[in-house]
Amino acid sequence: MTTTNLKRRSFLTGAGLTVAVGAVASPAIAQSMPDVRWRLTSSFPRQLDTIFGTAQTLARYLAEATDNKFQIQAFPAGELVGGLQALDAVQTGAVECAHTPTYFYFGKDPTLALGTGIPFGLNARQQHSWWHFADGKELLNGVLARYNAISFACGNSGTQMGGFFRKELQSPADLNGLKFRIGGLAGLVLAKLGVVPQQIAGGDVYPALERGTLDAAEFVGPYDDEKLGLSKVAKYYYAPGWWEGGAMLHLVVNLNKWNELPKTYQAILFQAAEAANNWMLAKYDAVNPQALRRMLGAGTELRTFPQSIMEASLKAANELYAELSAKNADFKKAYDSLVTFRAESLPWWGLNEYAYDTFMIRTRGRV
Repeated sequence: MTTTNLKRRSFLTGAGLTVAVGAVASPAIAQSMPDVRWRLTSSFPRQLDTIFGTAQTLARYLAEATDNKFQIQAFPAGELVGGLQALDAVQTGAVECAHTPTYFYFGKDPTLALGTGIPFGLNARQQHSWWHFADGKELLNGVLARYNAISFACGNSGTQMGGFFRKELQSPADLNGLKFRIGGLAGLVLAKLGVVPQQIAGGDVYPALERGTLDAAEFVGPYDDEKLGLSKVAKYYYAPGWWEGGAMLHLVVNLNKWNELPKTYQAILFQAAEAANNWMLAKYDAVNPQALRRMLGAGTELRTFPQSIMEASLKAANELYAELSAKNADFKKAYDSLVTFRAESLPWWGLNEYAYDTFMIRTRGRV
């Protein structure tokens, strides 16, 4: 034994600090971390391995960061509750958390639609920026608190597709009477143009379109739409999904359960949700181009919405926002915040991001 070790042993013994060999093997913070087991209900079926996979990725990140002390078990839509009942399950404490878009619950309060995104709103990066740096999370969580819940950004699809249609669209008149699966406030916008909107969970879209209960359906984008088989029951695939320029998903947590967590676990859960948010968007950017090529190769016909439909839809959206703002002070406050942010963001986007992207798209055969 060296002189240094003898002195160290003598100091510890003399100080009355006789220490067992294994007592210093585990950091004090690890010893104090409690075992926590939560259940998560997703609003999406297991077959959608990017959206449902985001909930699984969140759970994996959380377990890895806590040495498996804090574990979340993710359940697909329908195993615990239906995809559109996720917030209700969180509110009552039937589950501790859910992975869901808050716009599914605009019927409770239209303000919740802004957490996911609204027609002609923000793209993915702008939505995330508004959420964190322009009062988005404070405004939305103020409303969710009434439902005993708090939410965290946990995924984004990027700009979505406009969906599959049985017939081509030439003008706004073609929308009249159209039975269209569409979520969030977009259904209220299109209802002003004669559409009959249907909010149907992902697993039910294909059979409804196949049976003719629907004339058209949008879900997310090529990768998920291919998995749902929508190209097999409708021919025309439209772009862009102007109602979801950057659809944000959320980890919605029961407020009581959140408050019970140690501060360390709260911090880790927040960071795991942010990491899962980045994972989902990056995954879609990787898999959507390949899926689109496959569907086009199999006979899907790609279309863009006529300008007349885009303009009519924008006019209808602005009318709806004015009506909701007049009736709901929370919606007005959140909408005004988003509009202000959008007005400040778009000039920069046009100068730089858009200019770069359009040049690269235009010259892609030369680089």
